[in-house]
Amino acid sequence: MSNSQNRPVAVVTGASAGIGKSTARMLAEQGWHVIGIGRDPGRSAEAEAEIRAAASPEARVDFLRGDFTEMADVKRVAAEIKALAPRLDVLINNAGGVRDALYRTSEGLEATMAANHFAPFVLTRELLPLLKETAAKSPPGTVRVIATSSTGHEHCPGMNWADLNMFDNFSTGGVYCQAKLANILFTRELNRQVAGDGIVAQAMHPGVVDSNFANHGDDFMQQYMKSQGGHHPDHPARTLVWMATAPETGVDGGRYFHDLQEVPAAPHALDDEAARRLWTETARMMAEIGA
Repeated sequence: MSNSQNRPVAVVTGASAGIGKSTARMLAEQGWHVIGIGRDPGRSAEAEAEIRAAASPEARVDFLRGDFTEMADVKRVAAEIKALAPRLDVLINNAGGVRDALYRTSEGLEATMAANHFAPFVLTRELLPLLKETAAKSPPGTVRVIATSSTGHEHCPGMNWADLNMFDNFSTGGVYCQAKLANILFTRELNRQVAGDGIVAQAMHPGVVDSNFANHGDDFMQQYMKSQGGHHPDHPARTLVWMATAPETGVDGGRYFHDLQEVPAAPHALDDEAARRLWTETARMMAEIGA
């Protein structure tokens, strides 16, 4: 296509199912170059076919596979993204989930924290040069990084600074809630760092969604999610697409949204000193494992 160099590019993690798949499909329908990322090969192939079928003629769809509990895989995926895309307008860090027990990854990380917090940190860090290059050639605020968080952050009183992996005081719900708090703190510190480059970072709460989110959770989590019913994934995906494209969400970064409007995050999620500390501690931990 003659305008392919100017076609906006979005990376959507967790795009093989649920909110991520719906978001990727909606952006492809609008003519974006969408790079979806998924873990499971079968679901990823099905999602890619569905998104391609819905895409407008102006769109382009690529789909990458990656296990975001492993930071080496995150870095590999980031390199593949940079090879595919001449620009990056929107990065949607949506992949995540909750597990049914304590799983230690090959790199020595707790799996829920790895997928929900460490992976977005590494992916964003690796893609930041491309985001900045795009922002330098774009109107301020049109380049964005969006995190899918949760009201789960309200149930975590603060980060466990002595043990971010929570190995010594582990619970499946506790580590998930800490990860969702980390998403908002990460967003606030990222926004502080990149605001001068014309990039905006925001976070959102999707609500209860009828998806495969809790498939790997324990029995309590799976029964709880089933009891809540939940929206079709298209419902929260509309908020993500709005956050990726609307003028009003491209200003005043570091905010938190739900159902097409800004909502208040818990006070401890607005602690910018904690946000800076989390960034520093995460960077240190990633350096220790070579990520």
